[in-house]
Amino acid sequence: MAETVTIRGQSYLKRDPLLVLLFSVITFGIYALYWYYKANEEIQRYTGDMTISPVRSLMAVLFGWILIVPPFIAVWNTANHVVEMERSIEIQQELSPALTIILLLVVGVALGLYVQEHLNRIWDRAAGLPSAATPPPPPAPPAV
Repeated sequence: MAETVTIRGQSYLKRDPLLVLLFSVITFGIYALYWYYKANEEIQRYTGDMTISPVRSLMAVLFGWILIVPPFIAVWNTANHVVEMERSIEIQQELSPALTIILLLVVGVALGLYVQEHLNRIWDRAAGLPSAATPPPPPAPPAV
């Protein structure tokens, strides 16, 4: 179901995007809320940005509908954090924050499908990169 990837000593879950969607539909959106919290938590750990608050993001999505705007701001911010992560490791096909807002409006539970696919790409690429503490390999000796 989910594969654990270790990046810089931290564990991240590569969740199957279709299962994220399926569980979200089966649980009438409850899993989507859990997933949204966990995704923001992983983004916070990966970036080291303590201004990212998984709880605040979840509360904005849960209760922000009273004021209409907060869920859109929270999802937009989450999407922008994913874009920054993709740019930092040079992933070409970036997530579209505008598309995340459209998915939230049209089919809220499909948001997890789209964002998780991009997170999985980040986890794959980042797990394949050498850590900053690892010195580059020595140059190959000249051919004789």
